[in-house]
Amino acid sequence: MIKLKSLLACLLMGLLVVTMGGAVVAKTYVVGTSADFPPFEYVEDGEIVGFDIDLIKAIGELKGLELTFKDISFDSLIPALKAGNLDIVASGMTITAEREKAVDFSVPYYSANQAVIVQEDSAKNLTVLFGAHDLGVQTGTTGDLWVTENLKEKGILTGRVVYYDTFVLVLSDLINGNLDASVLDFPVAKRFTEQKPVKIVAEIITGEDYGIAVKEGNQQLLQLINEGIEELKTSGKMDQLLDKYFQ
Repeated sequence: MIKLKSLLACLLMGLLVVTMGGAVVAKTYVVGTSADFPPFEYVEDGEIVGFDIDLIKAIGELKGLELTFKDISFDSLIPALKAGNLDIVASGMTITAEREKAVDFSVPYYSANQAVIVQEDSAKNLTVLFGAHDLGVQTGTTGDLWVTENLKEKGILTGRVVYYDTFVLVLSDLINGNLDASVLDFPVAKRFTEQKPVKIVAEIITGEDYGIAVKEGNQQLLQLINEGIEELKTSGKMDQLLDKYFQ
């Protein structure tokens, strides 16, 4: 009888350890981003940094979320989120009706328009969007969608639309003269003008809202992110982040 009680005690202790072990091991959330989109996300000294990165880290600190980051091409972010390879997407992603069919978005945290950039010494202007000009875009971005739907499909642009996985490649071809222009989010275009020999020749008013994405139906995680955004706005931390990256 004593041996049986001892055996049962050991089994119970084992179950308790497993249960406690399961409780203390926190889930690590994988955040997907496309780190070629300064000042929102970019690589500096081998580390992914930027406004979105600081934002989601601040939310994680407020809500007790352990985070790790994964840098992949922009057009792969939503498929990876849907497949369960990512838990969160923080990548300057515009909230659109089409994307909302695939993922759930947080409340908006930033608004932006689109910009047209050309080489710094180019004489080209807004007319670069018309006729036989070649435009470069990052695949899956709203710049890509705007050019395709408003220019290419309507026959306004008769030149090529060249698609790239990253904006690093877009900029390289633009600077090397292989493209006439590119269309991308205005704050990112502005940052590139400070770093590369390019200039903005037009702003396209699109009134886009950026949101953080989670897998469709993950309301618990979405609620934590939304609460975090609102708390950062209320505390003034959001303004501090905006000042850090956009002044």
